[in-house]
Amino acid sequence: MFRTIISPQELHEKLGRQTWVIIDCRYSLGHPDAGEEAYRKSHIPGASYAHLDKDLSGKIVPGKTGRHPLPSIVKMTQRFSSWGISDGIQVVLYDDRSGAIAARLWWMLRYLGHDRVAVLDGGWRAWEAEGYPVETAIVGAGPRVFKPRVRESWVVDADHVQRRLGAENFLLVDSRMPERYRGEDEPIDPVAGHIPGATNFPHTDLVDSEGMWLTPDELEERFQTLVGNDVADEMVFYCGSGVTACRNLLAHHHAGFGDAKLYPGSWSDWITDPERPIERSV
Repeated sequence: MFRTIISPQELHEKLGRQTWVIIDCRYSLGHPDAGEEAYRKSHIPGASYAHLDKDLSGKIVPGKTGRHPLPSIVKMTQRFSSWGISDGIQVVLYDDRSGAIAARLWWMLRYLGHDRVAVLDGGWRAWEAEGYPVETAIVGAGPRVFKPRVRESWVVDADHVQRRLGAENFLLVDSRMPERYRGEDEPIDPVAGHIPGATNFPHTDLVDSEGMWLTPDELEERFQTLVGNDVADEMVFYCGSGVTACRNLLAHHHAGFGDAKLYPGSWSDWITDPERPIERSV
């Protein structure tokens, strides 16, 4: 069973197995249709496609939600069923951003109780670099019945975060790039800065220059630097809209630290209420 990261070689050996489901999660924020267009041109054999906006996010309510709110449990269950996921199925996810998008679906599946899921190390680029087979045919797996077992304690909302601000043994982690965390540059959201007391741990620091994941030992060392000698009784990750924070959650689990929590609305949700405090480091 693969629960975190799977190599291209390992996936290649399992291609065509009836109990395996592969899902292409390529996506570009600047060109939302680019990922699906790329999928239709070429993808790993048997892969289905998951669109961040249409499949991995719920309805945006201006002024009420962040940019990528979680879908309802019903919608997630329907999507997972349509992709052929059920108990006993090994799921493999990939994108072209070293797991930055695929990790969202990795987390969603585990949130609904499906642990047999892994992200492809190096993603689409590593698969192509190895010269492994690709196809244009859109086949996917046949539908199955997904049965959700929701881990409700894995998510927190803005009210929960605000109540815990400044609390002892509460660790809030901002997964965005340092310049966005500090409030120096905000290219996406209308307000710059971060949630007061949050520590910055950029999701881009989890892979090497080739886009391959760091080893569990290397990730453990980085997370140990984040945590220090204190043991938080609650660790919550957030980012801009609840997507790339999942990459940190994947790394946290891959390093052997278990499961932290996600604030799905993240910064874009936090700033919908002007009464919530913000902090800048400039």
